[in-house]
Amino acid sequence: MEKILNYIEDGKERFLNELIEFLKFPSVSSLSKHKPDMLACANWLVEHIKSIGIEDVRLLETEGNPAVFAQWLGQPGAPTLLIYGHYDVQPVDPVELWETDPFEPLIKNNKIIARGTADDKGQLFCHLKALESFFKLNGKPPMNIKLFFEGDEESAGEYMEDFIKDNKDLLAADYVLISDTEWLNDNSPSICYALRGIAYFEIKLTGPNRDLHSGSYGGVVDNPANVLCWLINQLKDKYGRITIPNFYDKVVPLSKEERESFKKLPFNEEEYCKDLAVDALNGEFGYSALERVWGRPALDVNGMISGFTQEGAKTVLPTEASAKFSIRLVANQSAQEIVEQVEKYIKTLTPPTMKLEFFCHSIGSPVLVSKDNPAIRACYEAMKEAFGKEPVFIREGGSIPIVENFQSILKTPPALMGLGLPGDNIHSPNENFDLNNFYGGIKASALFMDKLLKHI
Repeated sequence: MEKILNYIEDGKERFLNELIEFLKFPSVSSLSKHKPDMLACANWLVEHIKSIGIEDVRLLETEGNPAVFAQWLGQPGAPTLLIYGHYDVQPVDPVELWETDPFEPLIKNNKIIARGTADDKGQLFCHLKALESFFKLNGKPPMNIKLFFEGDEESAGEYMEDFIKDNKDLLAADYVLISDTEWLNDNSPSICYALRGIAYFEIKLTGPNRDLHSGSYGGVVDNPANVLCWLINQLKDKYGRITIPNFYDKVVPLSKEERESFKKLPFNEEEYCKDLAVDALNGEFGYSALERVWGRPALDVNGMISGFTQEGAKTVLPTEASAKFSIRLVANQSAQEIVEQVEKYIKTLTPPTMKLEFFCHSIGSPVLVSKDNPAIRACYEAMKEAFGKEPVFIREGGSIPIVENFQSILKTPPALMGLGLPGDNIHSPNENFDLNNFYGGIKASALFMDKLLKHI
């Protein structure tokens, strides 16, 4: 492995320039105007994968943007590793808060700033450069490889579950490696073994057939905004627990060992609050901050619209009110079952004075991976050697729905080898990726492939 690691060290400048080229594509999947940019980015990725030594590379048509698929199966009898990532990125608004054009990468303070650097182009690119090192020096990687890079992760491509079912044989592998998560802090290489799922809802209440004068009708006609606030308030109790009937029935509780391990992690609640400019944290009673965000469900309002919101005053009783809210789920909650429970409860709460419209925009199931599988052990050793620090095991509060699809449909254990940092500003202005993590990530990916063979 010494020659491989030296090749990576010597190639740093070129690798960075190639990443910059990749980042220049405005591959925003949620905005239709960027459809041509999505295709251009996917085609660039196809050609780049061919250039590193894999000949079987193709675009797979989906209900959304094309997925990039590649395979090299030149190691008969060896295991097959599927590497997943996504080449699409989030919108850039508010663009005025960026230090640079979001698609003209800037190097500053040993970080590369641009949309998609940490989420997920930079992390994805680490694996391509690791594979390149094997092809250029050894003529082949140590195992069979499949690559699957989708173009709709940031736009809730719900078709992906059916797509994986339809392409089950094509994507079949023994292990899945994913880099789309982050470290606990800047100094703690982290291996994630659990992700929360998500169910995203919208409710709309309609009352009178027009906006009304609040003096003439207030106290007589039910106000949709008032009812909406009351209704949302019924979804949680004063102890931070979600009140939806049967909601917690299938929740897998945190083990005593996990709760003890969380206490030992280098997490400072005071610094956490300071970073957010809040005086204190809040949440489900009886759990620490890490336990809440990693291992317990959560319900949060994401937006509300109703009535008069412009400058000045207007005494209006609005005709309608709407809210969007999301629920984060934990193992073994079924996202579909939760949707049914939420809809039933919301309908029960809604008074006869209101017309209710209920929508579920997207769902994703939670993931819990055994830390004993060979891919996780290989991740641990690879990260330790690449970064010179003992990795920690963490959960994450966010969701990557496709990870659960790999586990349930392909029956393939995923390994989440995150390379991002908490300060990478993913989904925000000035998204960035630390160059030490970029270069270290390439080495970690190469070491992972080498070490996986030793654990199976």
